[in-house]
Amino acid sequence: MRIRRSRNLLVFALACAPAPWAQAEAPRTLRVCADPGNLPYSNRDKAGFENAIVDIVARALDAEVDYVWWSQQRGYARKTLGAGTCDLWPGVATAVTTMETTAPYYRSTYVFVSRAGENLDIASFDDPRLKTFRLGVQLIGNDAMNTPPAHALAKRGITSNVRGFMIYDAGNAASPSPIMQAVADGTVDVAIVWGPAAGWFAKQSKAQLVLTPTPATDDTLPMAFDVSMGVKKGNDALKSKVERALASQREAIDGILDKFGVPRVDSPARRVSSR
Repeated sequence: MRIRRSRNLLVFALACAPAPWAQAEAPRTLRVCADPGNLPYSNRDKAGFENAIVDIVARALDAEVDYVWWSQQRGYARKTLGAGTCDLWPGVATAVTTMETTAPYYRSTYVFVSRAGENLDIASFDDPRLKTFRLGVQLIGNDAMNTPPAHALAKRGITSNVRGFMIYDAGNAASPSPIMQAVADGTVDVAIVWGPAAGWFAKQSKAQLVLTPTPATDDTLPMAFDVSMGVKKGNDALKSKVERALASQREAIDGILDKFGVPRVDSPARRVSSR
């Protein structure tokens, strides 16, 4: 009887013990909020460069991606991360205060866009030709919130020859293709466009376009910005994990940015530390 009882206990213990392959932690789900129609960054078909970078981060975290599609409009952080709808927002400015942001994984800049055959070589807001050229500039709509290039031009009294192209259309992110197409077809001579959008659309354009970075700053007005991934305030654990993933996958991420034509500039901190 004692032997049979011991054998029964052994069988019960083995039945309750997890199999070796079940001991590994199952992949977690990473809920990612992204704009469903905002190429080259993201879209519902997951064809943007932020979609590709999210995939790399998720693999490094052994996680599965579950997208929550949400237009990146004003108040998006409060309604998504703040409300617990998702865990991560890719492609946000490092300096935003509505969420916790990771260390940046790239830094880009506004660029002057012109047609290659024109050989304009615009590289400064002080170029006197900007007062006579037909210019395109991205606008947000509220003058107090306008893009840095729009402020730089207005500060110099350059307004009458400027055509605005909205970043937000009816509150949602608008495609940057119209401003790039305006340069390609000669509607404007020069456009000042955020680099990641300009680089990708220049690669798609049949016209040969030249992209020249603006100065990093115009007096105290920044033209180059760090880009991070955002998490809900207080979620330091996820922030640290994502930062480690971004750092470990640096080469793969740079490859994606190159593929999409995203212009990058070094951050001041990197320049100082590399000496």
